[in-house]
Amino acid sequence: MKILFRALALSALIAAPALAQAPPGLTDGERRSGAAAHPQILQQFGGAMSGPTADYVRRVGQKIAAQSGGGARAQDYTVTLLNSNVNNAFAIPGGYVYITRQLLALMNDEAELAFVMGHEVAHVAARHGQKRQNRATLSNVLAGVAGALTGSDLIGRGAGLVAGLTTLGYSREQERQADTLGVRYLATAGYDPDAATDSLAALAAQTSLESRLKGQGGAEPSKWLSTHPPSGERVARMRTEARALAARSGARALNRDAFLGAIDGMIYDDDPAEGVVMGNSFRHGGMGLALDAPQGFAVANSPQAITGSGAGNLRFDLRAADARSADLNAVAAARWQQLGVAAQPMRATRINGVEALEGSIRAGSQAGPVDATLTVYRWSPQMALTLISMAPQGQAGGVAPVAASVRRLTPQEIAGIRSRRVQVVRVGAGDTVQSLANRMAYGDDRMARFLTLNQLSANATLKAGDRVKLVTLR
Repeated sequence: MKILFRALALSALIAAPALAQAPPGLTDGERRSGAAAHPQILQQFGGAMSGPTADYVRRVGQKIAAQSGGGARAQDYTVTLLNSNVNNAFAIPGGYVYITRQLLALMNDEAELAFVMGHEVAHVAARHGQKRQNRATLSNVLAGVAGALTGSDLIGRGAGLVAGLTTLGYSREQERQADTLGVRYLATAGYDPDAATDSLAALAAQTSLESRLKGQGGAEPSKWLSTHPPSGERVARMRTEARALAARSGARALNRDAFLGAIDGMIYDDDPAEGVVMGNSFRHGGMGLALDAPQGFAVANSPQAITGSGAGNLRFDLRAADARSADLNAVAAARWQQLGVAAQPMRATRINGVEALEGSIRAGSQAGPVDATLTVYRWSPQMALTLISMAPQGQAGGVAPVAASVRRLTPQEIAGIRSRRVQVVRVGAGDTVQSLANRMAYGDDRMARFLTLNQLSANATLKAGDRVKLVTLR
């Protein structure tokens, strides 16, 4: 996958001003399309963040948008910081550009953020969304993602499915063009073009780390490869383009201190308002809810559901069913229908003092026969919660403990829930990479997490006074 450009072709590509120019203005149709989709995106991605950090991201994004040519104005673009723990950024027609707080935390200076914004602005400026809509409308894309998130695929994959929206079906060539335009916007705005390479390398390293932590061997997920050039190829190509631009423009601004100041204290991983995952456990203070998966399960949180994978798969829906006008059997029947199967017999029980129903079905899947179990909990007189678990035929015992673990938190447990936050610290005289990594709020792979978060090598030498990022509990 090593795609190399001849020097002459590369020089022509860098010099050609036409590619960097956006078509004149955004059309009314584009604005309407984006405005209609915007609320749906906010709902799927945990909502828009507000405050100084969100304002900072908006300013950087709009500054870059103004570089896209064709009479583009900063105010034509709506730049949103999403309250999401997924590493991604994306754009939709009409000038709507998004970045998640999780990806923001992975960046290490303002120039890296500016490139991510520039890449997404380029999708809008080059009207990649309109070309994509020739194959599928934006509303259909959103509906497909929403269907997966609400469980119509039986289990879904939580954040991985959410991330499916972020590519919006762009082709590899469109992604390459967005990279090229993004690095040009970076240079014309006065930033160091090499930040493009740094931001892509950071995302590639984080993707590899997360894959390894989930037991996938550190390989780049095929879903990313299906629409994006491989990260190694992207980094190599952008390094060549960035260095050529840097030599021509002399632009070198990074604004690292301003960036680190803007993200210091920002929520990392889960928002406590939506519950937090610690290891294989989930705690939601607002709902007073506890759930524990067996050891070896990877548990993920999204605004819609808790998902997990290990000896089986599970999905616990946090968007409660309305139980005011129906008994639990009616809720169960509706959930089976959503899953695409006929209603199954349900057994009444109590789980940790909570009224519940349980029912199972054996079904086929691409991987072979599976046993699926639905558990419905009456969490309050007005609210029912549902858990669907699935395991290979005869192995349901590996995931069964999850249903039995659901319980109410005590007031003391609720008061003790803590969240992870980005903390920017100065390296002390006696600090080492190891001593700083030991302060990361994780029970595993602290060194790898620290190095990836700060784009450092294992043999990096830190100087007293340097600023680095940690993830700590508060």
